[in-house]
Amino acid sequence: MSGLLDWRASRHRKPLLLQGARQVGKTWLLREFGRRHYRACAYVNFESNPSIAGLFSGDIDLPRIISGLGVASGVDIVPEDTLVILDEIQECPRAVTALKYFAEDAPQYHIAGAGSLLGVALGSGLSFPVGKVDSFTVHPLSFAEFCAALGEDALLRVLAERDWDLANTFHERYVSLLRDYLCIGGMPEVVARFAANRSYPDARAAQNGILDAYLRDFAKHAPIEQVPRIAAVWESVPSQLGKQSGRFVYGQIASGARGRQYEAALGWLVGAGLVHRVKRITAPRLPLSGYGDVAAFKLYAVDVGLLTAMTKLSAAVVLEGNRLFTEFKGALAEQYVCQELVAAHGEVPHYWTNGSGGAEVDFVVAAADSVIPVEVKAERNLKAKSLRVYREKYSPSLAVRTSLAPFADSGSLIDLPLYAVSTLGR
Repeated sequence: MSGLLDWRASRHRKPLLLQGARQVGKTWLLREFGRRHYRACAYVNFESNPSIAGLFSGDIDLPRIISGLGVASGVDIVPEDTLVILDEIQECPRAVTALKYFAEDAPQYHIAGAGSLLGVALGSGLSFPVGKVDSFTVHPLSFAEFCAALGEDALLRVLAERDWDLANTFHERYVSLLRDYLCIGGMPEVVARFAANRSYPDARAAQNGILDAYLRDFAKHAPIEQVPRIAAVWESVPSQLGKQSGRFVYGQIASGARGRQYEAALGWLVGAGLVHRVKRITAPRLPLSGYGDVAAFKLYAVDVGLLTAMTKLSAAVVLEGNRLFTEFKGALAEQYVCQELVAAHGEVPHYWTNGSGGAEVDFVVAAADSVIPVEVKAERNLKAKSLRVYREKYSPSLAVRTSLAPFADSGSLIDLPLYAVSTLGR
């Protein structure tokens, strides 16, 4: 919530757009922010109350719009003292356009729009007020946020202080919590259920409810001809990650499938925030996007808990030693690391392979003026042939190997426990 507080206090504040996949907590976050830091909160939802869109028809008359939003929400909107929340704003393109006029002509009003499918709408041609809005993306709860929800603040402080000797003392407790996180994930409703009673079945029921809601979104919001293909791409994510290489192969969706048939469906899922498209790079140079190979990529789900639910792994797997980390050739550990990197850095990482494909580093991330390779190993396995090939070829100043082994620092190579991946930014 610190970013929202900075937004509220900024002299250069513009209307806010909050993006993220459905059910990651955007609405709750804005309403809680309004409750804590404003005298009042005026909330409207364009999806559940489409008639509100009529306020934005015709000319953009800001006093009239503010008056109408006050009536619709039952709140007297006071400049500087009321947070106005326009939920599912992508359902009203004129409301998105109106943000420009609020930025230019009525900056005294604190306007926040949220959209679960805003990325999809922008991809389909929705006009975006470039330079006239501040934007944030909400992700599922990170591992640290999950631990906080379970009341493990003392363990979190140890990681925050990077007291590795003390962290190693409680290594098994961290691993146990991480095992839970790989099963539960970071969707707020699922975490809340698990925090309340530590019930894996209750958490799985909530996950299945979210997955069902996503399927309904496909049918309700996607172009009708794309719905079967979107569902097919989405349902193939676990098996794609479970392959030896993990690289996304269109032919694995269906016999004879080709990229041109499914590219629009994949783009819809990316726009909806349901998948992360991690592209291969040909060389670890900045900017990484300039060296991306558009034809080679991996597809990770928005949340590791949802991925676990999609694979139908039982709670028994979670409780059987470290088996959860090795299922699907370590794909769940990779999914987790990808998710942590996205949350920490605000952008999707890349991955690297050499020309022959004989060596592959799971992730590479940009940090200041350097590129850091991150190799993910299941359990305590520290054999990292591909990382060695990478280091010999490019001599990076820092490389990271993350596994269930305790922390160790040998100078240019850091062994970082999986549960401490969020500290990589520091």
